[in-house]
Amino acid sequence: MEIMRLVVTGPVSAGKSTFIRSVSEIEVVDTDRRATDEAMLLKHKTTVAFDFGRLQFSPNMALHLYGTPGQSRFDFMWDILIHQAHAYILLVAAHRPQEFRYARRILTFMRRRSQAPVLIGLTHTDQPDPWDAENILIALGYLTDQHPPVIAVNPTQPESVAQSVMALIQQYCESQASVTQPSMR
Repeated sequence: MEIMRLVVTGPVSAGKSTFIRSVSEIEVVDTDRRATDEAMLLKHKTTVAFDFGRLQFSPNMALHLYGTPGQSRFDFMWDILIHQAHAYILLVAAHRPQEFRYARRILTFMRRRSQAPVLIGLTHTDQPDPWDAENILIALGYLTDQHPPVIAVNPTQPESVAQSVMALIQQYCESQASVTQPSMR
């Protein structure tokens, strides 16, 4: 059986754990602990190592979903998880612009360690005053039309999460096709 590893990353409370819980066929393995730092301003518990969920994609393929912790003090886990990833999604809470710089830091961290395809997932777009995709991309450092695909995702809705997972798999397949295509000379 083929296993595809997808990493879900982003700042604290962007929706990573909820994203995985929404589509996992197994009970999610989590390492949630009581928040003791600035994360407790957003939620009571926080991920300290990773979340793990599984989704049978076809009879011969399973998706393993790994959620990273949001705090930089656990960035050693980011490093471990991204090295084996086939693709990853960066979740960004569209209504919290004060976190965009930190999301950019996570994105830079991941890109330095992996060439895996990335998708930007905008969460909390239903909250008051969300930023639009174009401005979030600028905040993430994308100043040209060359940027990863962006998708709005509601981590509490399995259909929305499934749609973003499918987009991420498509991104991965397209990247593999471009690697295996012979150059035209």
